[in-house]
Amino acid sequence: MTRREALARLGAWFASRGWAPLPFQKKMWRHYLAGASGLLHTPTGSGKTLAMFGGPLLQALSDPLPRSVGGRARTPVPVLQVLWITPLRALAADTARALREPLAALGLDWQVGLRTGDASARDKRLARAGRVDVLVTTPESLALLLSYPDGMATMRRLRCVVVDEWHELLGNKRGVLLQLTLRRLRDALPALQVWGLSATLGNLEQARDVLLPDRPDAPLVAGARPRPVSLETLLPAQGERFPWAGHLGLSQLQRVLEKLLAAGTSLLFTNTRAHAELWHQALAAVWPEDPATLALHHGSLDPALRRAVEDGLREGRLRCVVATSSLDLGVDFPAVDQVLQIGSPKGIARLLQRAGRARHQPGQSGHIVCVPSHALELVEYAAARRALADGVIEARRPLRLSLDVLAQHCVSCALGGGFDADALLEQVRRTHAFAALDTAQWQGVLDFIVQGGQALAQYPDFHKVVRDADGIYRVHDRRVALRHRLSIGTITSDGSVMVQFLRGGRLGAVEEQFLGRLRPGDRFQFAGRLLELVRLEHMTAYVRLARGGDGVVPRWQGGRLPLSEALGHEMEVVLGSAPDSPELQWLAPLLGLQSRLSTLPDPSLLLVESVRRRDGQYLFVYPFAGRQVNEGIAALMAMRWTRVQANTFGYAANDYGFVLAPARAVVVEAGLVRTLLHPDGLLADLRDSLNLGELARRQFRDIARVSGMLVPALPGRTPRSLRQLQASSGLLYDVLRQHDPDHILLTLAEREVLHSQLDLASLAAALQRCHARTLSMHVLPSLGPFSFPLWAERLRGQLSNEDWKTRVLRAAQQLETRHGH
Repeated sequence: MTRREALARLGAWFASRGWAPLPFQKKMWRHYLAGASGLLHTPTGSGKTLAMFGGPLLQALSDPLPRSVGGRARTPVPVLQVLWITPLRALAADTARALREPLAALGLDWQVGLRTGDASARDKRLARAGRVDVLVTTPESLALLLSYPDGMATMRRLRCVVVDEWHELLGNKRGVLLQLTLRRLRDALPALQVWGLSATLGNLEQARDVLLPDRPDAPLVAGARPRPVSLETLLPAQGERFPWAGHLGLSQLQRVLEKLLAAGTSLLFTNTRAHAELWHQALAAVWPEDPATLALHHGSLDPALRRAVEDGLREGRLRCVVATSSLDLGVDFPAVDQVLQIGSPKGIARLLQRAGRARHQPGQSGHIVCVPSHALELVEYAAARRALADGVIEARRPLRLSLDVLAQHCVSCALGGGFDADALLEQVRRTHAFAALDTAQWQGVLDFIVQGGQALAQYPDFHKVVRDADGIYRVHDRRVALRHRLSIGTITSDGSVMVQFLRGGRLGAVEEQFLGRLRPGDRFQFAGRLLELVRLEHMTAYVRLARGGDGVVPRWQGGRLPLSEALGHEMEVVLGSAPDSPELQWLAPLLGLQSRLSTLPDPSLLLVESVRRRDGQYLFVYPFAGRQVNEGIAALMAMRWTRVQANTFGYAANDYGFVLAPARAVVVEAGLVRTLLHPDGLLADLRDSLNLGELARRQFRDIARVSGMLVPALPGRTPRSLRQLQASSGLLYDVLRQHDPDHILLTLAEREVLHSQLDLASLAAALQRCHARTLSMHVLPSLGPFSFPLWAERLRGQLSNEDWKTRVLRAAQQLETRHGH
């Protein structure tokens, strides 16, 4: 079949669906058929899957690969031609379904297979043997496939690798692992085409260059124009009492319910799994329809439960699904009519992604209903509205020199047939992540995988890779091979406990620290059910359904999303502008109070407020840099102040600013504040202001797991608890600190604390902005709308025989009475 005939056949299939190929889809097909690799960036729901898959389909029609022949009947056997990499297991099944749709109509007898952690044993066997034409997989599963000696042979006919949702992998270690794997594939298959698919980013060219570091001229294809996204805020009634800070937005329950019942199918997004559980519980208590039409979806639920919810959405059987980021990405649910966001999404890209889940079809505009949980979130919505209008979106910063990932990759290469050190070094240096890898670091990685490093050389458990007489590094120990394959990947989490019915199926997993506080008979809310703990054994919590009453909700670590720098800047802009949005108009009385007591923040000002109360003195500073950066500045400023005057400072931070609370009263002067916020000497002062050793000790646990220093339990053995993991990693950390202080993983732990946890680059940029602005200092007679949330945040950490919320609510009522709000 000629390419013209193939194109006509594909066009006919489009026409049978009532579609016509879009210009950017045709452009992608031309690039692909010309042999190019590149990056396609297009909004969610604009037809990117067919834009990408059309090229391999046209190639298969006009230039088919001969199939091998096998089996007793000598039947043709599929040959792996396309690898489709997705960042989420939840996306894989839906992606495979979308890829299968055009095959029969085009006359292609292609087999589309799955290889993820949730795949069936049959699918895993077919993937391992390469007996599918298209394989949908994840970065971890691909690395696992290539850890077998025959792994590369199964891909010898591979034509194309597609990296879906590349923006979700760009800034984390999963993306680093994928860079290494892709480099290995491309060196073995020089004609291999690699394409990334991404939503719009603030650093698209860099995203392309990270994916294709040796092809700076690779095409950057723009897809459909960004979908118009309208933002609607569910505002409280004017004059209605609405909290200044905290809360989960449950005061909006009635309004949310009315919105849900007015539409066919809705997705209700929350930012954390705990909030999703709470909102599902609250809605279930007032849901007037069949309970089966209300569902819950988050990453800690059992895959079978998640799949049931996804099928219900796809088939239109559900009215509402309460979800987290587990449904953020490109799962196609055309039946979804509206999206609601509880609380601030904390980032413009996340808001766009979630808005795109509604009306998920080409040509349809996006819409999102924002539900504030407290008053100041209205400013974030107004800022997001402005950012959407101006086309502002965040960048994703790629990681460099993640040596724990490199160590894992090296062991995988040693398993997959062995490697020559010089050749592998040359290969990994041609990735973006390791372009700056020096010889000493490389030798440190080799020493680590061979003997664990200098201090651990006498312990056989750390001897994984052997350099054979021919100079090739290989793995010979079957136990090492098994353990390594069980631990491939970079996703680390706190120790989890499986939740399972005493007589029945699994519900999912919760963190060990939460369940460790419960006793048999205690109740807790999970997977949309009220459960009673029967017993906890072998890292499994056996439960039964509880009748009536309520129960505590699990809390997962790392739940808080940080405010993005771009959204923080937009907040300052809208606060310093005319109140021309519905959100700021509703907030006018509160912002008027802030203006009377102090002033409103502005991009040209650094607002500093001082308050003396009966419970002490407080200094509030508002960089609008996100919680993590604000907390770093607070620690830095407190330490520098103690150099000027002996004192003890407490501090707390939120996304907007931070508060310092001196134990002894201090004189606050503009010149002193400016000096304390000076960007010079940042790194040295950070080392003095924070216990970097303890922070690095915590970070080391994840690094030890990714690198393979902490190995998983073998199948059939009782999984190790979080406490055992912490003890093991802590012991290893102490041994290395004492006997091998230059160990590559210790150095990596400190660097990750500085650059990832503390975000040194953003911290330095925030200090530069603070120093460049006009200092606007105000002495307040009492707490105001911006200072009250920070005061409440600090109060959370204090010891009292009263509940934190009780104290905060009482304080809020006193302030509202005083100021007439």
